[in-house]
Amino acid sequence: MEFLKAGGPFMWVLVSTSLVALAFILERAWALRWDRVVPPAIESAVERCRSHDDLNNLRNTCVQNPCEASRLLLTAADHLDWPIAENVDAIQTRARREVVGLERGLVILEVIVGIAPLLGLVGTIHGLITLFGDFGRAATGDNEALAKGIAIALNTTLMGLLIAIPSLVAWSYFTKKVENLTVELETLCDEFVRRMYRKS
Repeated sequence: MEFLKAGGPFMWVLVSTSLVALAFILERAWALRWDRVVPPAIESAVERCRSHDDLNNLRNTCVQNPCEASRLLLTAADHLDWPIAENVDAIQTRARREVVGLERGLVILEVIVGIAPLLGLVGTIHGLITLFGDFGRAATGDNEALAKGIAIALNTTLMGLLIAIPSLVAWSYFTKKVENLTVELETLCDEFVRRMYRKS
């Protein structure tokens, strides 16, 4: 608490920023689990779906396991009477919406990565301005007090960096994970569509 109080008003802004970052990191860690986006049951159902006679089983599995993969596969199954090019377009339109959902919150982490060090720097400058203003009025020439004041003023810079670094790591990790999940969803849908039209 002494560390936070010494940082001044900008320290509390940084604390709030860190809580927001933590909330989004935990939420994305839960939402982007592989078995939640592409459940094994869905993959097995696609593998077993060898003809149009198996579509009902696939539909039932998708309804029982609502997720990004199941919504894309249901879109593909609902448009099998369309030409393959139009079906692929419908899947891609739906896929863009699903990818936006997967990326939800990542922009917040990206913003926090940028603003946390800047807020820390602003807090440090604010602290130095206050320090030198008081030091000038006192005119004591107390070097120890000056050094201690500068150290306290740098607390916000440290806090800003401590927030930005984990946020950057999380943002990079989740961005790559969304990319990998997108490739897996694309592969799953492509396999299903090609098989169904080949059987037709």
